[in-house]
Amino acid sequence: MLAEQRRLKILELLREEGSARVRDLSKTFSVSEPTIRQDLEKLEAGGSITREHGGAFLKSVPQQVQAMSLEHLENMEKKHAIGRKAATFVDHGETIILDAGSTTTEMVDFLIEKQNLKVMTNALNIVLRLGAIPGFTVFSSSGQFKPPTLSLTGEKAAEFFSDVHASKLFLATAGISFDAGLTYPGFNDLYVKKAMIKAAKEVFLVADSTKIGKVSLASLGGLDLIQTFITDTSIADEDRRRFEDMGVKVILAE
Repeated sequence: MLAEQRRLKILELLREEGSARVRDLSKTFSVSEPTIRQDLEKLEAGGSITREHGGAFLKSVPQQVQAMSLEHLENMEKKHAIGRKAATFVDHGETIILDAGSTTTEMVDFLIEKQNLKVMTNALNIVLRLGAIPGFTVFSSSGQFKPPTLSLTGEKAAEFFSDVHASKLFLATAGISFDAGLTYPGFNDLYVKKAMIKAAKEVFLVADSTKIGKVSLASLGGLDLIQTFITDTSIADEDRRRFEDMGVKVILAE
């Protein structure tokens, strides 16, 4: 991996995790700690991160958490449409799992129209918004807090979902590749997402079409993990056909 590519991956990871240690980045990218320190120096010069002893953190994190906002707010018009469409697949009285993420968060405004939902999630912003709805029962996992996504992650969060049975999971992703599958900037989330998938009868992937062709650092698995893909109308016809040839139903949100 070229130095510039590695720095972009490091920044992507920091935007997902909020912070990282030099020693962990060194192992993840298989380069020396001095090399990682040089990478962090260049990223800090770009203004997005702040270095600290032994690591670095995303500069926007304190204000972002205080405002209870998410870090990933690109393509929000598409995500809003996807969230609205995804909510139509939820029936009154169902038990569902909502993954953390900006697209799954867009489902919330439309889910409040449902009755007697049971919602399980690792997203604290979703817990706070749906937990106040009369008739809703909302369960939250434990785990390590990830500021940029306002979520709980790691093996402790995964343990919560190992005892859960839900009719549907609405899953988020950072990248979608026909070769690499579903990918994410960090490894901790993989435990949680695998447990969520195992706990659900049906898996809906909710992601805008700009994620198609992107490959992040950590792979969850192939596209056979999902049954339905809800995305926007900008998806290429060829990509849509490839999903359908693989047995994945594609739903377009307009």
